Amino acid sequence: MTQARAAAPVMRPARHRLTWQGAALGLGSVAIPLALWWGLAAAVTQVQHVAFPTPYDTGLRMIELLEGKLLSDATIYRHVADSLRRWALGFGLAMVLGIGLGLLLGWSRWLQRLSMPTVTVIQLVPGLAWIPVAILLFGIGERATVFMIAVTAFAPIVINTTAGVRGVDEMFVRAARMMGADDRTLFARILLPGSLPHLLSGLRVGFANGWRVLVAGEMIVGTGTGLGYSIIQARWTLDYPGAFVCIAIICAIGLLVERGLMLPLERKTVERWGLARSG
Repeated sequence: MTQARAAAPVMRPARHRLTWQGAALGLGSVAIPLALWWGLAAAVTQVQHVAFPTPYDTGLRMIELLEGKLLSDATIYRHVADSLRRWALGFGLAMVLGIGLGLLLGWSRWLQRLSMPTVTVIQLVPGLAWIPVAILLFGIGERATVFMIAVTAFAPIVINTTAGVRGVDEMFVRAARMMGADDRTLFARILLPGSLPHLLSGLRVGFANGWRVLVAGEMIVGTGTGLGYSIIQARWTLDYPGAFVCIAIICAIGLLVERGLMLPLERKTVERWGLARSG
């Protein structure tokens, strides 16, 4: 009992120390980029005599926009909503087609050999290189942007899903066959759960690719709204704080989806199917 009482207080400082370390790391991850931003703004203003927006200037402009002041003839809420809608359409299309094709390629070896070179070539094409293709197919407008998002997010989803299905241990497949599982049961109970870690990794890469090309697509083939469109229009109105607000919103949404949705979804899915990695 004496040893137990003496040992109990020892764990508390360790917990507090870990808590403070986590808080310090979180604060540093925000403070360091802000400090670098502020230093860069001061250096550019001093050397080039150009007003470079600081975090303070950007914050003031963001407050104005959140209060309803127009940015490129629309509210910031309209720009964000239109960008999210275009991304959702493009990424949703890529997710449905990419997962479906990836499962087929993982299931059929001859189909994989036939189709995977084409998917690999699509993966190697930079997102901006699809701009002339998008314009020729759909003209200037929203459909061109959605196409660019879909085609850049499509390939990594297919490749990772195929790798996940092909990576399922053959012993599980044989065991399921010996127990009388048909193709549908084998696919639903063995191949699909076994491919989930790779599939979710493909979705994360596809999301990042699609989110980046969304901004570029709105800059070049946009139709008057969107975060990318607002950034490129800032050069004409010299509203660089407004452009920085759009950049900050792009970063915030990307982090929110990645850290708040993708990572928890991957963690819960892996735990649900008993696929947690050792170590």
